[in-house]
Amino acid sequence: MKAAALVIGGLLLSAGALVLETAPGTSATMPKAPAHAIVRYAAPGPAATSEGRIFLTQAQLRQALASGTIDRPVKSLLAVDSPLSFGEYKWNDRGIPAGPTWVRIDLASQLISIFRAGHEIGTAVIVYGGDNKETPVGKLHILGKARKHRSSLYDAEMPYTLRLTNDGVSIHGSKVLWGAATHGCIGVPLGFAQRLFDATRVGDEVVIVPADRPMRGQRPS
Repeated sequence: MKAAALVIGGLLLSAGALVLETAPGTSATMPKAPAHAIVRYAAPGPAATSEGRIFLTQAQLRQALASGTIDRPVKSLLAVDSPLSFGEYKWNDRGIPAGPTWVRIDLASQLISIFRAGHEIGTAVIVYGGDNKETPVGKLHILGKARKHRSSLYDAEMPYTLRLTNDGVSIHGSKVLWGAATHGCIGVPLGFAQRLFDATRVGDEVVIVPADRPMRGQRPS
């Protein structure tokens, strides 16, 4: 397979050393849910790979910023060498210094990424709101944290809650299964939720990209 495209948080750029792959599926509650999320792996090209991560070239970074794929510099991405299925995640913060932390959620690819000091330190497949309870999009912030929380509205456990809105939309630990949907929250695997909870603070930014965001550039054949 040819080196095709740079992927950042589920978005595809037209040149680089990473490849996007998806396996489509269907669901009554979440029609756009893929059977697998993306695989990002080192392929022949200009990106440097070291310690389980891929470092972006200046050209890749300029393209990502110009296309709107990201709104701030990113230094490296995790090297994910096999498809992430529902319930799986990757986490690697070895050697990453302290620094600004932000979270990017892409509803189209059903992926969440957390960045610290410009480096991606974790990524996971998510579930999100169905048609009747859509997940809000745009730039949000973590308003509150609760290691143990139970929703009084839905009578459900929501461990490692990161509250994003005043009406209770949150990121929290969940059973992440293909075809599932939430009441607007972002559900992540429990192990990832714990690491995300410990790595973030109240006030950290969370960017949620809508599922219908137009892609700039097409996937090469």
